[in-house]
Amino acid sequence: MKYVIYELVGGWARVTLNRPEKRNALSAALLDELASVLWEADEDREVHAVLLRGAGPSFCSGYDLGRDRREDLRIREGASKFRGISSTDDDIWQIERNQRAMMTIFDMHKPVVAQVHGYCLAGGIDLAMLCDLVIAADDARIGFPPARSMGTLPVNMWLWHIPVQWAKRLLLTGDSLSGADAAKLGLVLESYPADELDEACARLMDRLALLDADILAANKRSVNLSMELMGARTMQRLAAELDGRAHMARPARGFVDDVREVGLKEASRRRDEPFGDDRIVLRNR
Repeated sequence: MKYVIYELVGGWARVTLNRPEKRNALSAALLDELASVLWEADEDREVHAVLLRGAGPSFCSGYDLGRDRREDLRIREGASKFRGISSTDDDIWQIERNQRAMMTIFDMHKPVVAQVHGYCLAGGIDLAMLCDLVIAADDARIGFPPARSMGTLPVNMWLWHIPVQWAKRLLLTGDSLSGADAAKLGLVLESYPADELDEACARLMDRLALLDADILAANKRSVNLSMELMGARTMQRLAAELDGRAHMARPARGFVDDVREVGLKEASRRRDEPFGDDRIVLRNR
């Protein structure tokens, strides 16, 4: 594995996103590797649960939109038999490709716990919201800033975690929450000081490892099937369609042009600068 580290730890597995130089930005190659190791963990009888975390300073900064994305999409110079992103249907196809890999977390039998630190933005929050439990550092930054210009969420599980008005508040503005406030809101289960996060997550994983894997699977699936009856899976198909449609909006096309001209970091700075410090501070909880 090039982009994912897989370790067995006394009855549970630790899976680490390993692109620290890119703040673990999600490429198709990384997601393919992630799906592969998650299914391996799901098949291994010695594994009772999986901890998902990120190497380096962040859990995950989002989807990889950098200059090397052309190779990730299998686009070659000149004519190509492979899909690119030149049509709306191609775009939706690429979104669904990534989505299928990420939905492994939801579909696999064994529970997955997300350990969130640093940035958990855009694709990072998509990934975390598919996990069964999310434990965050108090100072983690959690949100979906690309909603300001890029489109909608290609994986949309927010309404199965937080109330409608808070989902709208976060997605209409692209503002973010600290890990501590995300825990108050219920977007994550718990938060801890950053230097205590590893220990807190290990305690939870050791506790899950005490339980029979088949019992864990039955309880996870009873909840997830209930979510499916409430439309969770259908919403993911709609999310890909809506995101592809939103990519046709003028701000989305403009952002892509900015990325090509000045790079992702500067394009993101220009998009977010008018919002200043966008962290929401919960005052009534």
